[in-house]
Amino acid sequence: MLRDSVARFAQEVVAPKVREMDEKEMMDPAIIKALFEQGLMGIETSADHGGAESSFTSAIIAIEELAKVDPSVSVLCDVHNTLVNTVLRTYGTKEQQDKWLPQLAESKLGSFCLSEPASGSDAFALQTRAQKDGDHWILNGTKMWITNSYEAEVFLIFANVDPSKGYKGITCFIATKDMGIQIAKKEQKLGIRASSTCSLTFDDLRIPTENIIGGEGKGYKIAIEILNEGRIGIAAQMLGLAQGAFDKAVPYTFQRSQFGQPVGTFQGLAFQQAQAAMEIEAARLLTYNAARRKEEGLSFTREAAMAKLYASQVAQHVSGEAIEWAGGVGFTRETGIEKYWRDSKIGAIYEGTSNIQLQTIARFIQKQYS
Repeated sequence: MLRDSVARFAQEVVAPKVREMDEKEMMDPAIIKALFEQGLMGIETSADHGGAESSFTSAIIAIEELAKVDPSVSVLCDVHNTLVNTVLRTYGTKEQQDKWLPQLAESKLGSFCLSEPASGSDAFALQTRAQKDGDHWILNGTKMWITNSYEAEVFLIFANVDPSKGYKGITCFIATKDMGIQIAKKEQKLGIRASSTCSLTFDDLRIPTENIIGGEGKGYKIAIEILNEGRIGIAAQMLGLAQGAFDKAVPYTFQRSQFGQPVGTFQGLAFQQAQAAMEIEAARLLTYNAARRKEEGLSFTREAAMAKLYASQVAQHVSGEAIEWAGGVGFTRETGIEKYWRDSKIGAIYEGTSNIQLQTIARFIQKQYS
């Protein structure tokens, strides 16, 4: 039921605006508003806080279905749900949840601010500092590659309150744009162009002590645990992307004939499509299994890494093949097939590069067998 509802929303509301948003490199505010109206921005949030009170797997399905039509809209929904909302639901005090979760479920887009110019994969090398000033903290620093930041009104910011403690000084703060967060630069990207990716500057940003999430020095724990969950969201995005490219390209191969038969019936192309269908299904099973383990309270770090890595590989492979299946038409912007390929590349980069995922999986193997 949820899958059908989101799929219908994606086709009727998102699809007509995909090409325009991609060309303009800007998310249509009406799309964000519609996501809130559809209840897709508080999927796991309790009904008491204005949310849908659904499961993590429900969020994964929504992300997958949106990505079939536009991975840019999908990642906006993903970061808001699996990172921002989850941090508050998991680590926020009752007062913080009562204050922020209704806003995030009903109208205000959230952003997760961890990466910096000198701390990407080495996330805990961050240089943003927070200094105590009475009942406030003063933040100074820069963030980079921050998703949703151009449109967001609520920001989760990771800063170090005591550099002498290393990563154990990292603390998570919640802030609003009107506190003085500066959008320094909006990146121009290869893919997911409608999804905003910006650099942020904090120049003596004053945040009340009551806005610390999870306690002083607990930011590193929050980041590690939440990014493991977020990787399942990215796996779902890449899964949906691969399926979307497949669904758009395959019908064309049975409409176009060469040498007296549909090109999709030639063995070479038919086998490529069979291989792609198998890879998509394998990615789906990896992703759903990771989500299942998360919901059941089992360890899922290894499974999340596998799902994210494999789904991103499948997305790149299938979207690239889809262009070739459609021939010259697939190479044009008009069909939208080439956009899936451009959008797929980010899957190997954000929320943990492919090498980071391999490193994570390798550590589990070493622990088991060494």
